Amino acid sequence: MKSRLIAVSLIASSFICSAGPSLAEDLVFSLKNGTGSVLTNFYASPTGVDQWEDDIFGRQVLRPGETMEITIADGRDVCDYDMRFEFSDDSDLDTTDDTQNLCEMGSYTIHE
Repeated sequence: MKSRLIAVSLIASSFICSAGPSLAEDLVFSLKNGTGSVLTNFYASPTGVDQWEDDIFGRQVLRPGETMEITIADGRDVCDYDMRFEFSDDSDLDTTDDTQNLCEMGSYTIHE
């Protein structure tokens, strides 16, 4: 009888745990600046969102040839993100936009 009660308790607790919302995982990838210009701002927003999220770099910049690990911990359970790259004022490069499935990426290199 006692073992049956334990088994029922385990089944009930596993059901309760699986019935809760699943937590989204952080998206982590390496961003490399393959240009000859300083990358000053990087934005990423889920595809379909009308406004850019906050600048991921904050006060940091990504110099030519440098790589930075990017973590997007926005709590969303999506993979497709629009990305926006802005360069220093003395650069001859225009702002660049791209869309990628960040769940499948391990790294991304921005090129001229």
